Amino acid sequence: MSAERAIVVALGLSILASLALIVLYAMGGGAQLEGILLALALGGVGTAIVIWAIALLPAPIEVEERHSLESSGEERVGAREALDPEQISRRRFLVRLLGGASAMLGGALVLPALSLGPEPGRDLFRTGWRAGSRVVDANGTPIRPGDLPLGSVQTVFPSGEVGRPDSQTLLIRVRAEDLRLAAGRADWAPQGAIGYSKICTHAGCPVGLYRAEEHALLCPCHQSTFDVLRGAAPIFGPAARPLPQLPLEVDGEGYLVARGDFPEPVGPGFWDMTHGED
Repeated sequence: MSAERAIVVALGLSILASLALIVLYAMGGGAQLEGILLALALGGVGTAIVIWAIALLPAPIEVEERHSLESSGEERVGAREALDPEQISRRRFLVRLLGGASAMLGGALVLPALSLGPEPGRDLFRTGWRAGSRVVDANGTPIRPGDLPLGSVQTVFPSGEVGRPDSQTLLIRVRAEDLRLAAGRADWAPQGAIGYSKICTHAGCPVGLYRAEEHALLCPCHQSTFDVLRGAAPIFGPAARPLPQLPLEVDGEGYLVARGDFPEPVGPGFWDMTHGED
């Protein structure tokens, strides 16, 4: 088999494999078959390039010596052969075939991007809490401040969003006069009922341990500890920022409701860095 024919076969195989990969993906796909077809598509183009480089590209040994400027008979014959229209036409066909195979392969490689789904946008910085969202427990039962004994802690969610991971909140009841919150947040904890995001600001683990006597929340993953009375400020461990506080109030029926979403992004600190750019 000539080099030109081998290149045509390799590029043709690559094009067919790329087409089959696109069709297979459109029909629902299959990881193993997609891998085989992708290997054939890449292998076909690679094989063609290798054959082309070895068999078709000239690689003369150049030795610079003093000689007459007149071309020899062999050089003149070689020049005429290099300008053979039939050979030039074959090379153009191979170049176009290589371009077509590369384009088909590029289209097949773009397909996985279609499976990534829509961009998250601002979704990482919003939870299910909204102004007026009623605070409910894991069973969907609304909660009044008086339902919580002093020193107790309960995981709560916004009504209609029970179980939503980014909205899970620790609701703690302390004595209101003991709270030392930042300016503007003193009325976010009606009757001493205060809510903090349950997602640790270090690595995103659930902050599930509460030391009532010390008024401290503890993350069991890396022992980050947060001061409940002082806005969940970190007092030990690798966490660098406080747990976001949920602004709460009591509605006309005496139930706890949110004034809005968390004022800061919940979760690990790198989200907060991205959020800060806005």
